Amino acid sequence: MVRILTAVVVVSMLAMPVMAQERMEGNVFGPEAGNWELTLGGGGASDQDFESGSAFVNGSLGYYLDDNWEVVFRQGFGFADSGDSSWNASSRIGIDYNFNFDRLVPYIGANVGIIYGDDIDDTGIAGLGGGLKWFVKPETFIFAGAEYQFFFEDSDDADDNFDDGSFVYTLGIGFVW
Repeated sequence: MVRILTAVVVVSMLAMPVMAQERMEGNVFGPEAGNWELTLGGGGASDQDFESGSAFVNGSLGYYLDDNWEVVFRQGFGFADSGDSSWNASSRIGIDYNFNFDRLVPYIGANVGIIYGDDIDDTGIAGLGGGLKWFVKPETFIFAGAEYQFFFEDSDDADDNFDDGSFVYTLGIGFVW
């Protein structure tokens, strides 16, 4: 995670002169206050013989309170088959801070919600996350993100379970309007 965050910072710093020139020329990229954002992403895994595997899709709908702060709803669905098939899903609300550097927009944030499914007891989920959006057009971007999620049934569990979380990685596409 530290390597990913370091890479985001280094790439952002190297790209700043180019981004400043674009803003001066009127080619403005990145979100602005009042914009909506929709993302779609996913991934999967399988064994070497393709006999068992898993896949997930996720999406989000966000609203920019100003040029940096975004309130977001995230929904994910997962499916696994290793002889017996099962599905799970998570619904989360969160807030992200976007470092708006025109084409490159690193972000950090926090989420809270619920996870549910076939082989999972419905339980609370919370986490921290971040990533990088790269605007290929003023209204379209590709992104890579990572979240650290932990599970809890009540506030006492949240403290106890923070160290027992997991990482979730996503690649996808997004649109701002």
